[in-house]
Amino acid sequence: MKGIAAGIGVVALCPLLLAGTAMVMASSSEAATTASFSGCLTGLDTAEVTKEVTKILDGAGASGKDVHVQGLDLPAEQIPNAQTIVATGLSLDVPKKGQIVAIATAMQESRLRNLNSGDRDSLGLFQQRPSQGWGTAQQIRDPVYASEQFYKHLLKVDGWQQMKVTQAAQAVQASGYPDAYAQWEDLATALQKAIAKTFPNAGKDEPAKNKDTESASGAGTCTPDKDGTSFGRIPEGSVPKGYKIPKDADPKARAAIEWAMHQLGTLYQWGGSCTDSHGPDPMGRCDCSSLMQQAYAHADVKLTRTTYTQVNEGKSVSAKSPKPGDLIFSRGTAARPEHVGMYMGEGLVIEAPRTSKPVRITPIKDWDILAARRVL
Repeated sequence: MKGIAAGIGVVALCPLLLAGTAMVMASSSEAATTASFSGCLTGLDTAEVTKEVTKILDGAGASGKDVHVQGLDLPAEQIPNAQTIVATGLSLDVPKKGQIVAIATAMQESRLRNLNSGDRDSLGLFQQRPSQGWGTAQQIRDPVYASEQFYKHLLKVDGWQQMKVTQAAQAVQASGYPDAYAQWEDLATALQKAIAKTFPNAGKDEPAKNKDTESASGAGTCTPDKDGTSFGRIPEGSVPKGYKIPKDADPKARAAIEWAMHQLGTLYQWGGSCTDSHGPDPMGRCDCSSLMQQAYAHADVKLTRTTYTQVNEGKSVSAKSPKPGDLIFSRGTAARPEHVGMYMGEGLVIEAPRTSKPVRITPIKDWDILAARRVL
C-alpha cells in the first residue's frame, strides 16, 4: 500500500520530519515521471494558489501549462483529483482538517495521481491495496470510492482531530515513513481552502429572503393523492414499469424530466456540475441541485445552482397538488432545505440522493416535503 524510497536520495525535510529521512516517491513507473520535490512547502501564498487552482477548475488553464503551484508538477491532473477529495469530504461532513489530511496523504502516496500500479498491489490516489480489504482494483481506481474509504478509516481513528496532520495520516496508512506526510501540510491546506471556495453548497451562504418562504413552509409533510406506491419497489437507477410522463405536462417540464431520466444510474457527486454524468470525471456527475439546474437548462429555463437558492425560484405551490416539473424540497428547514428533487407526475420523484447512491426515481410517499416550487 505504501510508497517505497526509490533511491531518490536524502533531502532536507520540514522540521517535523526526522533529519535525513529519505524522500518517499510513489513506487510506480508512472510516479517516476513526476519530478521529485525537495524542501518544505511553507509560506505558500494561499491567494496565489487559489488563483491558479481556479484557472484549472474554470477550464482557463485546462492544459496546466500556464498554471504554477509549488509542489504540483502536473496541475491539470492533480488539481481535479484534489477537488474530488474535497468534494467527497464535504459530502460526508468531514471537517476541514480531515480534508487536509486526505490531500496531504494523496500527495505523499501518489502525488495526487490516480495511479494504475504501485508497491505490490497498491493502486490509486491513496495507494490502497485490494489484498488488504480496501476494495476491488476497479473500486480503488475510482477517486470518489478511494476518498470515501480513506475518510471512513480516518473517522474511526480515536482522537484524530487532536493529532498532527502527519499523525492522522499515518494512523490510516501505516506507512514505513510516518513523518513524510508533514511536508505536504501547507500545500494541502492551501488546496483545500482554494477548492472549498468553488463549491456553492459549502454551507456558508444564506438564501435571500423570499416572501413565499412562509407559505412554502406550510407544505409541511403533505403528499399528493398519488404517492407512487402503485409502482411497487423501484430498482435504483431504473424507470418503473408502466411510467410515462403525463400527457398534460408542460412541454418544458417534459423536456427537463426526459433529460433528468437520461442521468438515471449515474453516481451522485457532491458539488458535481451534472454536465457529463456518464463521463470519467467524477466532478461531471450530478448532485441534487445540479441535476435540477441542468435538467431545466436543457429546457431553456435558467435555475440558480444551490438547493438554498432554488427554494426561492418561481412560485410556491401546495405539495398536495404538484405538477410534473415542480421542485420539491426536504431535509433541513423550509427556509433552508438540504435536498431537492423533481416531481415527475404519477406520484414519482427523480433525484440525486447522496454520496454512493445513483440518480434514481422514488415514490413521493418517501419524502418529508418542506416546500414545493413551480419554476415555469
